[in-house]
Formats: sequence, C-alpha cells, structure tokens
Amino acid sequence: MSEFNTLRDQLRLFAEERDWDQFHTPKNLLMALTGEVGELCEQFQWLTDAESKSLDGQLLVDVSDEIADVQIYLIRLADKLGVDIAASVTDKMAKNAAKYPADQVRGSRKKYTEYQ
Repeated sequence: MSEFNTLRDQLRLFAEERDWDQFHTPKNLLMALTGEVGELCEQFQWLTDAESKSLDGQLLVDVSDEIADVQIYLIRLADKLGVDIAASVTDKMAKNAAKYPADQVRGSRKKYTEYQ
C-alpha cells in the first residue's frame, strides 16, 4: 500500500469519526485547500528569497503545519474524486518529460509552447 493510500485511509477515518464526511464535498474541500494554500503563502509573504530558503525555528514549524494542511485537503479531494495521486503524478511527470525534453529546455524558464 502506498503512503498516499495509508494517509487517505487515516483521513477517511478521521472524518468519519467526527461525522465530517457530509461536509467534505469536492467543492468544499477545494475551497478549504485554497484557504490553506493562502495560509502557507502568508508565511513567506515578506521574506526575501534568501530568507525563504533557510527557514528555522517557529517559522519552519508553522510552514510545516501549513504544508500538512494543504496535503490533507489535497488527499481528501483526490479521495472524493477517485484520483490516485501517486499514479496521477507518475502520469503527469511522463507528460512533462515529453513537453519539456531536458536537452531542449535545460536552464530555460520558457513554457513548452514557446520553443516548439
């Protein structure tokens, strides 16, 4: 069983034990996910690039918690939609590799449509 499946099952149980599944519609989960991404962004809002690369102390704890919140809602959303996250990531990486061949895009920030 993949790590995502283990987390998915734990999150299902957590929601069931609290009778929250009734609220966990795809729309609501996406809205909650968006809110959590906003809270994660807030942690970085006024940092310099250098500061954002070397988090420590309470800021690192806070960022870690926000990343966890984002992942929790993403896993719940995927579960509700029947999406296998690990398989989807593998498929998307294959698509990205085809769109962005390393020998053609190395060091470039251009979108694939700009060099094909």
